[in-house]
Amino acid sequence: MSFFAAPVVYAAVPTMFGPDGELDLDANRALYKLADGQLDGMLVAGTTGEFPALDDAERLTLIELALAQAGPDRVIAHIGAPDAWHAARLARAAVARGATRLAAITPYYLAARPDELIAHYRLIRDAAGPAELYGYIFPERTGLRVPPALFGRLAEAADLAGVKASGSAAAELAGYVAAAPGRAIFSGDDANPGATMAAGGAGVISGRSSAYPEVYAAMRASSAPLAAAAAGAAAALSVSGAVGAAAAQERLDQIVALGASIGRIKYALQMRGIGTGVARMTVDAPDPETAAAIAEQVAACQPA
Repeated sequence: MSFFAAPVVYAAVPTMFGPDGELDLDANRALYKLADGQLDGMLVAGTTGEFPALDDAERLTLIELALAQAGPDRVIAHIGAPDAWHAARLARAAVARGATRLAAITPYYLAARPDELIAHYRLIRDAAGPAELYGYIFPERTGLRVPPALFGRLAEAADLAGVKASGSAAAELAGYVAAAPGRAIFSGDDANPGATMAAGGAGVISGRSSAYPEVYAAMRASSAPLAAAAAGAAAALSVSGAVGAAAAQERLDQIVALGASIGRIKYALQMRGIGTGVARMTVDAPDPETAAAIAEQVAACQPA
């Protein structure tokens, strides 16, 4: 495993609902506090946040709660929608509430030509004003593949700060890095942050880290000595960092084996006393055997 720098880890936070399916504001605040205390920030109202099941007022409420907890530098507000006008309207509203970092998934439901894709993001870019704007590519959810060369054109035309590449797009991370130098390329594949860093990525935007932030924080901390060694610090630091990073990855491998569905992440959070596990969408809740294994991993994260 190679770490050329300590990975940035943002939690792709789920949305907490009460038993009646309405937003649970207290549970969302508790989740944001958990993530903010251990990770580099959070992405709000994204795929893990079940954004297609949220109305605009709910999305903006979540963004406001996250900003109140973590501040604008540590929150990426997802304002993506299938049409650019809707996304632009959300972008303006999020910026008015203090957001300075936005992300927008590619258009979906109807196919988009390359010129239409670029026009989509340019309209959002105009609405976002001074805020940073990140693309979000997830072919399995949108039906739209964005090859690295096209992303390079898009990033230049829409002045994107970077991108989150999820699903099959994560396998092309090195291509995105090469096509858009100087931009922050994040992976939505959070199973091996070391592989992301080796490919030149900035870090991961991670659903699992919402429920197991201690594991990702340990991985980030243990990789810092490796980054120092790569910059010319003592070789002994590299050895100690490698041992710590390997241990953290071994623990992460156990969590990855439990699956990455929203339902399983929500169950883990429920075991931590955050939320009810309720979802609005179909999210693959764990069976009893998997639920027991999740509870064991959560218990290992918390002090006795």
